[in-house]
Amino acid sequence: MNVPVFDFHCDCAFKLLGDDRNQAGSLRKNGNHIDLERAKALPGYAQCFACFTTSEKAVVGNLSPVVLFERELATIQREVDSSSDRIAIAYTPAEIEENRQNGKMSAILTLEGTTGIGYNPELLEDLHTIGFRITSLGWNEKNPLTGSNVTGGGLTDLGRVYVREAQRLGMGIDVSHISDEGFWDILNITQAPIIATHSNSRAVCGHKRNLTDDMFRAICQTGGVAGYNFCRDFTGENANLDTVCDHILHFLELDPEGEHIALGGDLDGVEHTPDGFEGVQSYPALADRLEERGLTEGLIRKVFWENALRVLKNF
Repeated sequence: MNVPVFDFHCDCAFKLLGDDRNQAGSLRKNGNHIDLERAKALPGYAQCFACFTTSEKAVVGNLSPVVLFERELATIQREVDSSSDRIAIAYTPAEIEENRQNGKMSAILTLEGTTGIGYNPELLEDLHTIGFRITSLGWNEKNPLTGSNVTGGGLTDLGRVYVREAQRLGMGIDVSHISDEGFWDILNITQAPIIATHSNSRAVCGHKRNLTDDMFRAICQTGGVAGYNFCRDFTGENANLDTVCDHILHFLELDPEGEHIALGGDLDGVEHTPDGFEGVQSYPALADRLEERGLTEGLIRKVFWENALRVLKNF
């Protein structure tokens, strides 16, 4: 089954920079998980491109987080510009739909980690102006806004200011990577739908990066979504397409209408994906397996496209 794909998270920008974080590769064609040559086979494709930064030197070496952020953003903008016949940055859900109808893919800018902007909520307005539509508060380290799934610890006062300012501007708050305490702190103050752009079910795979059933229900109550992540560590042992389906089917037990389940592949951000899923070209195979496991085409379209588009309209 070949249906449109809206994916809430990838790390293409970081991946394209290469090991030295300076030699940007091509989005049009490469050997990574995502390129435009393979994606053109889909009947619609919207991809959130994360600008990832962290203070962890082991991850980014001695490169300044600010410089890393600037290089990632420049890479996305350059690659979209150089393939403007196939992809465009989308600022609104209407533009995403218009691009699909015109046979063009959509790129949506997002923040993963806030180190590269100095944790500064005052910069969010400028970022929103240039196209950023989703922001997390951090990655795997504790920072001035919040603790993480690794460190624990909830939101700080500055973190609460950050959430309120992002939502005032219409930017979605992403709770993937945050601590359990930080998650519930955000849920207590949110005024808009909350999304976990790339997190799975903790009931199916007990990793702390995944969502408990109570967390998923709380996201549903805000009108938000959880995007499925193809990282094997968050999928389970001997991960394959059926294991992926297990997570989605469990979420469907909690959300029978399937209004709050989406995709957030983490492609180009993970080394190993489940067997049977090799990259963007594998989405039709996943759709086929979900149909074999009992999902209707209408429900698959919700998970693959419609739910993400709807929540973007409601930030």
